[in-house]
Amino acid sequence: MNNHFSSVIFDFDYTLADSSAGEVECVNYALRAMNLPPAANSDIHAMIGVSLPETFRRLTRDVSRTGTDEFVELFIKRADAVMLDYITLFDSVRPAVKQLITGGLTLGIVSTKYRRRIDAFLRREDLNHLFKVIVGGEDVPAHKPDPAGLNMALEKLGHSSAQTVYVGDSVVDAETAKRADVAFVAVLSGVTPKEAFHDYAPLAVIDNLQTLPALLLNND
Repeated sequence: MNNHFSSVIFDFDYTLADSSAGEVECVNYALRAMNLPPAANSDIHAMIGVSLPETFRRLTRDVSRTGTDEFVELFIKRADAVMLDYITLFDSVRPAVKQLITGGLTLGIVSTKYRRRIDAFLRREDLNHLFKVIVGGEDVPAHKPDPAGLNMALEKLGHSSAQTVYVGDSVVDAETAKRADVAFVAVLSGVTPKEAFHDYAPLAVIDNLQTLPALLLNND
């Protein structure tokens, strides 16, 4: 594959790191505090990468503004206390991102997760200096699959959509890339099966980030 990319932008949850245990803890903390039944782990896992208001609506079928706002406030309160302790870096990430940078690519992150939480995690892992831009859920007026976050990252990097590839684990990520007119690589480190990406014609579908450098840096 000819390398024509200047930047690689990553989703965070289930792409760079696993925070599923923390998501379960924080979602069910909020639901319990609202006197609502807890959600199944699998249902919460399927919501990772979805905005908090939409997560609440899908899990409870409650579309009220009052309920949504209370859930979001409670989730954030708990997440501020415990989320960082629950997040673990995927083994393939550290060598992959270093190879991409050595190969001349600029890296960024676009996620619905709060930027401050991503930044704290990257600092803990001594990876913060490797990502030139981070766009979190608090930075944009609309969350994925709206392309606002990707477009903001492109503007900050000074790169065009044609120069960029977005790497993510979900069809929400695939749709976001499509709307931003950015090439997409699907990674199967989340809960989305390979066949779900078929209609999006991804550049590639990979098991984890280990094979990403060879995919993007091969000039043959």
